[in-house]
Amino acid sequence: MTASNENLYALFENRFPADRSWPFIEIPGGRTWSYGDLETESGRIANRLRSLGVSPGDRVAVQVEKSPEALFLYLACLRIGAIYLPLNTAYKAGEIGYFLGDAEPRVFVCDPAHAAEAQGLAQKAGVAHVETLGGDGKGSLTEGAVGESADCETAQAATDDIAAILYTSGTTGRSKGAMLSHGNLASNALVLHESWGFEPSDVLLHALPIYHTHGLFVATNTVLLNGSAMIFLARFDPNQVIELLPRATVFMGVPTLYVRLLEQTGFGAETCRSMRLFVAGSAPLLPQTFEEFKARTGHTVLERYGMTEAGMITSNPLRGERVAGKVGPPLPGVEARVAGEDGTVLGAGEVGILEIKGPNVFKGYWRMPEKTAEEFRPDGFFVTGDMAVIDEAGYVAIVGRSKDLVISGGFNVYPKEVELAIDALPGVLESAVIGLPHKDFGEGVTAVVVGEAGAAPDETGIIAAIKDELAIFKVPKRVFFVDELPRNAMGKVQKNALRERYAGTYDSPTRES
Repeated sequence: MTASNENLYALFENRFPADRSWPFIEIPGGRTWSYGDLETESGRIANRLRSLGVSPGDRVAVQVEKSPEALFLYLACLRIGAIYLPLNTAYKAGEIGYFLGDAEPRVFVCDPAHAAEAQGLAQKAGVAHVETLGGDGKGSLTEGAVGESADCETAQAATDDIAAILYTSGTTGRSKGAMLSHGNLASNALVLHESWGFEPSDVLLHALPIYHTHGLFVATNTVLLNGSAMIFLARFDPNQVIELLPRATVFMGVPTLYVRLLEQTGFGAETCRSMRLFVAGSAPLLPQTFEEFKARTGHTVLERYGMTEAGMITSNPLRGERVAGKVGPPLPGVEARVAGEDGTVLGAGEVGILEIKGPNVFKGYWRMPEKTAEEFRPDGFFVTGDMAVIDEAGYVAIVGRSKDLVISGGFNVYPKEVELAIDALPGVLESAVIGLPHKDFGEGVTAVVVGEAGAAPDETGIIAAIKDELAIFKVPKRVFFVDELPRNAMGKVQKNALRERYAGTYDSPTRES
């Protein structure tokens, strides 16, 4: 008897509409791709990858602009059992070089505009092939796929086989590759599909990046599992979203997007007349944004909580009370508890480190067994590093981060990585990087620097230098200078004191790109 195929694509395929002419992706003012097109295009790309020597378990690194073809590439990797490795389009050469060296992909797919630089990085890292794919769907990958057959048998995969690796910044400055299995992604998609009440008639307005858990695994995977359609925007534009919302039923966004929508005078209940569900995540949704959105539109945003290593973990209910400032109870099948630093489980109302367990929790960090072991308790619970409290009703509130993680615009920024870049600049003695409340971004990355007298660069100089080294979302929005950093008796920098000192920095923020 043949074992069932646990490949995530096989699960999607079983849920595709019987009529493959049903729309999958619509580009506003442009083309619509059907589910039949999805099968054809992903099949051709899958066979193109095979022709380049990609076998099950091989990594395919991808840093491209958002496009339907980029999604077909993701699905092609699933179909042949390759491991999909999406990279933020903001990453710079130094960061890309590290990822290629660490993951050792068989193929690196990049934007055509960066092909020359990518070739150099790939050669240094020993990557066999560089292919290109632009935001317009054109490039050597799709050109090479034209002559390939669309027929592609889905590779056999077990639940624990790795489907994707997503890199998350490390507290020591070294990024970690979170290994997500077919079973991890399938379990999360199935639970979200059920918990958020997806219906065949749903249309998702997709305005998120697809190199990130939120836009790829939460938004796209639930649509694929639902066999329904989505309106696909290259990027978020509030006016375009307002224009298209009457044709949609579901919208997912980071808090920044909701703030932007509320800034538009034409946004209100009439705009949202066809909407069934608004979901927010990737950063804390401020209570005032929650209340203002409800007052303006009549819709209560459903806030949820997740992370790269586990997909979605908790969610406010579809039917039931959605509480401002809380991310709801754990999703079905997920266990959550709060514990002290020593692992002692704490009771309701007590603040501690959130620990989780479930089929959604990743298989570990790529080639980092020791680091993986450090992050799990002996009974299998994963230590998230987020400080939380669980109330008597089981609702979770995230109150801080034990590892000083900053979440800016929905993206994780680990201070140590930014501090290392700043400390390497001439004239800088040391630095401390913190997150401060910011209306648009949730938190603004902020640096406090101790410089050599008369030799340190100014704020503009530091920001300019860091922009050449790190992705733009990691770059400090402000830099402050002090004679010395506050420290405790053990010599540890007291970042809480710095957060208190500069707390009002972004009370009237200017718009950063």
